[in-house]
Amino acid sequence: MPTGQSDNLLEVRNLVTAFDTDVGQLTAVDGVSFEVRKGQTLGIVGESGCGKSVTAMSVMRLLPQPMGKILGGDVFFDGVNLATLPRDEMRSIRGNRISMIFQEPMTALNPVHPIGKQICEVLTQHHDMNPDIAWGKAIEMLEKVGIPSPEIRVTEYPHQLSGGMRQRVVIAIALACGPELVIADEPTTALDVTIQAQILDLMKSLQRDLGMSIILITHDLGVIAETCDEVCVMYAGRVVERASAREIFAKPRHAYTQGLLHSIPRLNGTPKTKLNTIDGMVPALKDLKPGCRFAPRSERKHEQHHLEERPDFQEVGQNHWVEACPICVG
Repeated sequence: MPTGQSDNLLEVRNLVTAFDTDVGQLTAVDGVSFEVRKGQTLGIVGESGCGKSVTAMSVMRLLPQPMGKILGGDVFFDGVNLATLPRDEMRSIRGNRISMIFQEPMTALNPVHPIGKQICEVLTQHHDMNPDIAWGKAIEMLEKVGIPSPEIRVTEYPHQLSGGMRQRVVIAIALACGPELVIADEPTTALDVTIQAQILDLMKSLQRDLGMSIILITHDLGVIAETCDEVCVMYAGRVVERASAREIFAKPRHAYTQGLLHSIPRLNGTPKTKLNTIDGMVPALKDLKPGCRFAPRSERKHEQHHLEERPDFQEVGQNHWVEACPICVG
């Protein structure tokens, strides 16, 4: 992949993340590379268990300790390598210049504190802000994310709010310090379709207003099509395809990407139309092979050496990259 582009806010290079388990050390993220340009949205898509969230947690240095470890690679944020940054310096960046929106707001929010106090905590920790000024800023942030009567809501507890309101509060906390990069991990999973659309529209509107970059982690290709400029398709801990969103939907090259796109329900289908699926499941970490990891689920026949030799990550078009297994990309 190209490096050193001046408009890249984040550059992840050959990231390797592993966990110590009862059966030994297992690699969950295996040589992942991507860039996030300033003011742009990168989507990371794939089935559950593909390594999307672990990649995000590695960037944020929020891996569970002491099991989770970054074994190799670099994570350059505005020229600073987060992978080797001392803990104190990383804490000054996390929640301030890089924020995260978690997929379940009820676990992201503290149930025993008013939401206003939780927004203020971020502001006072990173900006050394006067508590009264921080309280006013909390009200301002709730208004910015579209919560009505923010002067009242700021005193309420998470259980007093609807699911959509709680997700807006999580977004307000993530944006309170004006971050340059926001990582949104399945931000609409627990919401109904109408509220999902509202949250996605809100994020796009705030991105336009604030000029921030977004990494959007999802398994929903509809969300990717609606919001993302570029897309990374992940499978079994690796990026198998990377291109612009337009290119991914128009000319998918990897068999896994094609399978994901073919599994989208069609509007012109009939009640008896069979939904296309990808047979099998993402392999467990202990069962991963060094070669093409999609081979056991592929309809195309692979030879043994395809399972043993890792395919190169090659450019197959302008800024279109793919893990070039000759069978899956043939």
